[in-house]
Amino acid sequence: MKKSNSTFSLKVSKTERNCPIGEKIGKQNLEQGKVPVISCEGPCIRGEIARLVANIVAKQEPYRRGCHGELFSVPESAMAEWMNKAGKVVLIDGCFLRCHGRIVENLIDSDKLIQFDALSYYKKYTDLFDADAVPEAERREVAQKVAEIVIEELKRGGLANLKSEKSGSCS
Repeated sequence: MKKSNSTFSLKVSKTERNCPIGEKIGKQNLEQGKVPVISCEGPCIRGEIARLVANIVAKQEPYRRGCHGELFSVPESAMAEWMNKAGKVVLIDGCFLRCHGRIVENLIDSDKLIQFDALSYYKKYTDLFDADAVPEAERREVAQKVAEIVIEELKRGGLANLKSEKSGSCS
């Protein structure tokens, strides 16, 4: 397989539609100064854990769950406006591929983006794909432990840096 460090473009068809609840929540969260939390939502166990972590973090003040779908494909939406105008955006990727991070860092000012690689904290399930391969209670327990680490790092200033190895582990 040929490896490349180049970028590529992706065309997204424009829509005239909007999500009514996304418009309401985007405006509300922008007005209230909430911090968007978005995540990988891939189909594998790593994406599922990242999604669960984001849901837990977004229940803490001043964080709220953002919709990366609107950020990526409906740039005129209130949800995208909130994420672009927020003082910071928290992104929780599922693994070292940083699929969402590599996209979002081209849409959000890099000095506002605080990125976490969830897998670097729990370091297991690397031989599994299907989220259901890990019992739901165990997925939630791992996500809770990672969320606690992320919340603590955010309290300390959110200085997570994906370019260096994380020392945290919750195995």
